[in-house]
Amino acid sequence: MNEIWIVSDTHFGHANILGFKHTDGSLIRGSRFNSVEEMDEHMIEQWNSVVRPGDKVYHLGDVYIGDGHNALKRLNGHKRLILGNHDNVKSPYLYNSFNKILMWRMFPEFNLLLTHVPVHESSLGFKVQYNVHGHTHVYSINDPRYFNVCVEKMDYTPIHMEDLIARLPPL
Repeated sequence: MNEIWIVSDTHFGHANILGFKHTDGSLIRGSRFNSVEEMDEHMIEQWNSVVRPGDKVYHLGDVYIGDGHNALKRLNGHKRLILGNHDNVKSPYLYNSFNKILMWRMFPEFNLLLTHVPVHESSLGFKVQYNVHGHTHVYSINDPRYFNVCVEKMDYTPIHMEDLIARLPPL
């Protein structure tokens, strides 16, 4: 059976992200990776270690910068993109690499909404209770209805839908 995986904010090819810092001044990705090539290779290995070719992967945006698009053809799975603020909607690399490109994806059967940027709290509670999102990297919203799947929070590995659901607190 094909599985569903979720990931966000890979930023393949984004050398400057290695300089991003926590509020205490320590490096976020730069403390783990010495180069953008090392970062990209690690994320490709982590992705392909769990995602099989027939699986679906929802990438919640901010896929690549510059030449980072070269990583896309090496990733397993049928990829779907929820557009992020750094994604160029006109990029031929996105259209050639993703089966679907969306602004958001609702999963009422799992009681959740996938977005890049966290939605306003008033958007929750009517059809779904949870917002699975990216964009905030290492920072989480102090509200049990929000779940951050940025690679920094997920050990640079897509999370399986069942594992994600198991980690959501009951409301």
